[in-house]
Amino acid sequence: MTQTIDTAAPDIVRVPYEDLLDFVTDVFTHHGVPPERARAAAEGLCYGDLAGFASHGVVNLTRLYLPLLTSGRADPAADLVVTRDRGAAVAVDARRTLGLWAAGELMDLAIARANEHGVGLVAARDMTHIGCAGGHVLRAARAQMIGVIASNCGRQRIARPPGGGLPMLGTNPLGVAAPAGPHPPFVLDMSTTVVPTGKVRLAAREGSPAPEGWLYDDHGRPVTDPAAFDRGEAHLTWLGGRPETGVYKGYGLGLTVEVLAALLSGSGMGPEPEALDGDGRPSGRDDDIGMFVLAIKPGLLRDEESFTADAAALFGTLLNCPPLNPDAPVRYPGWHEAERAAHNASAGVPLPRSIHAELRDLAADLGLAAPFGGE
Repeated sequence: MTQTIDTAAPDIVRVPYEDLLDFVTDVFTHHGVPPERARAAAEGLCYGDLAGFASHGVVNLTRLYLPLLTSGRADPAADLVVTRDRGAAVAVDARRTLGLWAAGELMDLAIARANEHGVGLVAARDMTHIGCAGGHVLRAARAQMIGVIASNCGRQRIARPPGGGLPMLGTNPLGVAAPAGPHPPFVLDMSTTVVPTGKVRLAAREGSPAPEGWLYDDHGRPVTDPAAFDRGEAHLTWLGGRPETGVYKGYGLGLTVEVLAALLSGSGMGPEPEALDGDGRPSGRDDDIGMFVLAIKPGLLRDEESFTADAAALFGTLLNCPPLNPDAPVRYPGWHEAERAAHNASAGVPLPRSIHAELRDLAADLGLAAPFGGE
């Protein structure tokens, strides 16, 4: 296996994408995940590093996913169970299987139903963490469909209602994807809080300050020390930041995800009575996550060729918008991710040296082949 040092960023090691996939697959297999499922889970996790979302990539292998498996909170071999089937709408019990794999399977199920009915809706309960929503919802765009994923955080409570003193909701991510004709697919992958917790913790690990507007203390003062979040000295706010800048919109989006993902599926909810016993700090665990998955096949609802032409015009017109700065052309969500993914697939996936070393140590601990060669 070949590794390279990024001369423009000497603290970064570039690893061949297939090598990274193979290693993560072996790690999941070692922990009881069936091989084909392990490969799909590895693709779901490595999408973060490939597309430039380092906070949701292999950094979470030892911090999130292996603890889920070793603690029994995730079942490596559980099968998805359809509990109700109404044709275009399906309810599924995920039975604590690995969300990195299950989310893709459920998106594929929604796509299959959309091929038959024009729309496919899946409401899933008892999920575990799915990684980047964008990597899963992108499957719909590649199938020439519009896709939506909304996922709550189970009973994990991270963010407070505006004006509230207790966390009631998770970061509640939302993903939307659509084909864009000859252009890279539109892929929106966002938390409904101003940033996900992964970005806060990444800044803390790197010793970087949090930009003003991410975190606030109990008196509404901005906090720029990202480590203050895990110390319980600062809380994460919603998109919009403050009442005067639209925080109720982010809060409303977070509640919308809770309704679609948890209330519809019967999953664990953040705003349950036990949340009122909190002490002001984040509480609960992301068990029994709910997920809402929607696929829409435009070709069954309108002329497919005209849809494709309109999609090309919509996103092409945005790309042609005159920029204020010629060095910063106008783009849309998904464009940069596609460019980074193509580059990293060719040049190697960028990993911080500390994470590269961590993966090599993991290989030694598990008795697996050293993943990416020596220094």
